[in-house]
Amino acid sequence: MARRQVQEVRDGVELTSLDDPVFDGAGVTKRELLDHLDAVAERMLPALADRPLSVVRARPGQRPFMQKNLPRGAPDWIPTLPVWAESSQRTVHYPVCADRRTLLWFGNQRAIEFHPTLLRTGATGADELVIDLDPPPDGAFAAVVAAARLVRAALHELGLDAVVKTSGAKGLHLVVPLSAPLGVDDAFAATRALCARAEARGPDVATTAFIRDDRGGRVFLDPTRAGWATLVAVHSPRARPGLPVSFPVPWDALDDLSPADVTVRTAAGLLGDTDPWRTLRPAPAPLPEVLLDEGRAIPVPRVQAMHEGKRRKRAREQG
Repeated sequence: MARRQVQEVRDGVELTSLDDPVFDGAGVTKRELLDHLDAVAERMLPALADRPLSVVRARPGQRPFMQKNLPRGAPDWIPTLPVWAESSQRTVHYPVCADRRTLLWFGNQRAIEFHPTLLRTGATGADELVIDLDPPPDGAFAAVVAAARLVRAALHELGLDAVVKTSGAKGLHLVVPLSAPLGVDDAFAATRALCARAEARGPDVATTAFIRDDRGGRVFLDPTRAGWATLVAVHSPRARPGLPVSFPVPWDALDDLSPADVTVRTAAGLLGDTDPWRTLRPAPAPLPEVLLDEGRAIPVPRVQAMHEGKRRKRAREQG
């Protein structure tokens, strides 16, 4: 295969095919993707450093796909972290993106979405809680905002607060800084309890129902974002037409926000010289023990959903 012509070099990274679309139907060129990543690099990299990274990439003429292993032919200056994957029974060599040239290299490979793990490599525990708010397919963004405020009210009751960002789609991510690290099991328990408290405040708006058919058009408060789960990084584009961006938002600006308007073409201009993901973060606070007690009493959602699914299948077969 002929080597593509180098059109530009940034930080020692050779960039090619800059005027081609990122993927069919993206409506955005690879140059625009790279310009965005370059503009937000200093503000995005802290969310990527020291964490195993999965990316969503595209190839010319193909739809985007998730990639976990560092691809063959990658520069030897990109570090990797070997992680045993129990589900596939193999070792995955996750890349780590800690500097501008690595970010640019991934962008030139048409890496669109950047999904780091919630835990840093070598961390003894979680230093924040994460609540992922997922609307139903036809849900309005206003419903997600209402659900986010339920979570925030539950946090305030506990002496906690969160910084919020768009998911890059129609959802929101709330991140709660903690003053002392939590073990993985405790982080899951605290997240379950916080979601349950928010649901109780507005059961007509939000739900913790893990089975999709049980959500009844309500916003899903995902209680599983803890441990080695991943979350799309702040300032990361999403692999959708126009390449919308996961973007930090002040709480008092949520009502006026249209997430689809924040894209790789507009995000850097909206940021200017600011770093709102850093400046909007509340001070880390201690987690009340009562939240852990409540969470430990709540069944693990995936396990509960698996048993419920089997029960419903038996009922259908017998009925």
